[in-house]
Amino acid sequence: MITLSSKVKQFLVFLVKLLVVVTAFYFIYNQLSTNTKLNWAQFGVLLQTKATFLNVFFILVLSILNRFLEILKWQNLVSSFKVITVFEAVKQVLASLTGGIFTPNGIGEYAGKALFYPKKDTKKIIFLNLICNGIQMVITIFFGTLGLFVLGFYKIGAFIIVLLLLIGSVFITSKKITVKGYSIEKLLVLVNSIPKKIHRKNIILGLLRYLTFTHQFYFIFVIFGVTVPYLSIIASKSCIYFLSS
Repeated sequence: MITLSSKVKQFLVFLVKLLVVVTAFYFIYNQLSTNTKLNWAQFGVLLQTKATFLNVFFILVLSILNRFLEILKWQNLVSSFKVITVFEAVKQVLASLTGGIFTPNGIGEYAGKALFYPKKDTKKIIFLNLICNGIQMVITIFFGTLGLFVLGFYKIGAFIIVLLLLIGSVFITSKKITVKGYSIEKLLVLVNSIPKKIHRKNIILGLLRYLTFTHQFYFIFVIFGVTVPYLSIIASKSCIYFLSS
């Protein structure tokens, strides 16, 4: 059996990291360069006339805050079994985010975080990532449905509420149904095994993150001179996030 020296392993790990970063940059460039809906000339003119240093700085601060709140969410959830520093959480979240950019359905995000932990903790990390993303999804659904009512789409909003109630009733009545050793009842037990204070903090951070990236787009619209009422913009963005999720 061939064994690799520590230096060779370090070099291979470095190559893999470099490949991931290069692939991510290429994917982003390809998406932007091949998007026929983007008018770069018009965008450049808008930047010159609308984007001041303070405007750009403010939007960048909101972008950093958005990602930092996600980092704090992850640090909080991992604390259920291991204490990690903010710096460690930064590395894990940004690495997984990079992997999720070019992988189908963002599956690289789950694998990326798991690589930072022993193999025996892989299932636990995937579960915590589901909790991390799950609360963001719940918040998105709630505000997205609320946004539909604000915009006057009462029938669609009512339909979604009824649909959610039906899905909830199916989950409740089929808790004991097992698929490959897993059931909703077992999932609920795992969720309840996490301390309530961690769940509460996760919800608060999720709400703050949602408000941050929603208002980030609101201020971008304001900077570029979009004269639409505040509530209409926020409600519209909430619906868009809901549909895209």
